[in-house]
Amino acid sequence: MAVGADHAGYALKEAVKKSLQELAVEVIDVGTFSVESVDYPDYAAQVALRVARGACERGLLICGTGIGMAIAANKVPGARAALCYNTETARLSRAHNEANILVLGGRMTSAAEAKEIIKVWLATPFEGGRHQTRLNKISALEKGFGAASST
Repeated sequence: MAVGADHAGYALKEAVKKSLQELAVEVIDVGTFSVESVDYPDYAAQVALRVARGACERGLLICGTGIGMAIAANKVPGARAALCYNTETARLSRAHNEANILVLGGRMTSAAEAKEIIKVWLATPFEGGRHQTRLNKISALEKGFGAASST
């Protein structure tokens, strides 16, 4: 799993890395490595590109609210970054959207909450079926045609 954070997500990233390792998840930490101010799109791009290209199966991004990271990561075709604030949104992001990048808000989510969210997110399979049809439409949007104009 590729993991990245900006300065506002650094502390939570460090806390959850230990949990991931306890779950036997291999962690590729792309930074940041301190609380010094950085630009979140740089880290969102590194994680999203690794996931979209298949170098990592999944990713985790953390910034202050999670909003900026989710927006930036979702600009990368093939990245499906979901901002989750609880276990139910984490479960649904996997079951219905096959999210491949979990986004957390470092200023919004405690380390204990994040650990539970991550456990559920990692354990939840994609349901497929009608949800696959919707993902196909998202893929079409990424390619620049079809899905939006057919509704």
